Amino acid sequence: MQIDIKHNTKKCNGKLSITGSKSETNRLLLLQGLISGFEIKNKSNSEDSRLMKAALSSKAKVIDINHAGTAMRFLTAYFSQVDGREVLLTGSKRMQERPIKILVDALNFLGAKIKYENKNGYPPLHIKGKNLKGGSVCLPANISSQFISALIMIGPFIEKGIELKLTGKITSKSYINMTLLLLERFGVETNFDGQIITVKYKHNPIKIDQIVESDWSSASYIFSIVALSEESEISLKTFKSKSLQGDSIIRDIYKKLGVTSDFKGKNLILKKENIKLPKKIFYDLSNSPDIAQTIAVTCYGLGVECELVGLHTLKIKETDRLLALQTELRKLGANISITENSLFLYSNSSFINNCSIATYNDHRMAMAFAPLSIIKPLSIQDPSVVSKSYPDFWNDLIQLGFNIKDR
Repeated sequence: MQIDIKHNTKKCNGKLSITGSKSETNRLLLLQGLISGFEIKNKSNSEDSRLMKAALSSKAKVIDINHAGTAMRFLTAYFSQVDGREVLLTGSKRMQERPIKILVDALNFLGAKIKYENKNGYPPLHIKGKNLKGGSVCLPANISSQFISALIMIGPFIEKGIELKLTGKITSKSYINMTLLLLERFGVETNFDGQIITVKYKHNPIKIDQIVESDWSSASYIFSIVALSEESEISLKTFKSKSLQGDSIIRDIYKKLGVTSDFKGKNLILKKENIKLPKKIFYDLSNSPDIAQTIAVTCYGLGVECELVGLHTLKIKETDRLLALQTELRKLGANISITENSLFLYSNSSFINNCSIATYNDHRMAMAFAPLSIIKPLSIQDPSVVSKSYPDFWNDLIQLGFNIKDR
């Protein structure tokens, strides 16, 4: 299935309610499974969070989390410390191609009993839960931060707590900080000094209801719409000026691309500002790689050259995002080159009309490219992939005046 999408006026005005951060929600769901006795408000309505919640409450021996990478990493750690619980944790074909050996090795070093069901280093995983003792473990820092967060979150609930000694450059540090700050809300003592993270055992965590901030990753697509429009003013509900989410850096980036963003209470107001655009932008997105696709596509639509680095983790996401981005932007007429950890988009005014964009089972491919339709009509293949993180995406675009038709 695919949809045809266009916008007749190139002007977008409205109010949207984006649900809670997927990253915050999934961390709090895991902590709720470990602590219980508190509520989570403004939860993400993403498929990933739904799968995470279902897995935590399931009594089944086989738990399938489909494409939910966060759930795979977090649940591997969670089930490893549930004494007496035995599960087979599996996922989609793509999930079974995404490496998890570093996390499994770290957990087994701490006393877990995890074995590979098929290919060494990859899901499915056979996990026999037991009381872990905890302690100190070394692991590379340039891996998915979800491995690190998964270990951090079980730290307060194992006898000796946990100490992580990280080697190399730390990737997605903002997500690690988010995890630590959430733990501190429950009275857990943590420390992140240089390359060492310490999480102390907590006998009786504080139980306090949590309100999840709305999702900045999802908001990034609305920033892109405003930047590519001729005139826009869009209000987004439940955002904070001091956010735990690293993707909130999108405000600073898009200010250079003609989008002002100001807070009015808990609402974030985005406005199109007609400014002289830069010839080129450069960003190291090591701490926020999920917004790389959005930025690259926006820059292409605006004719702005961009160089983005720190993108090595994009190779092992729902698809190889760097290769997918290069393929689809070239289809539109872009001049783009990629390496293992970067992309360079050359300034180019050409735009091939009515292209059909492949999404590669990747929600962010669909949502990153959709805003371009405010400039020229295009088609998006497999539009249902957005349910992974932002199920209301197409309805929200319709509210903003986009014309969307099934083909």
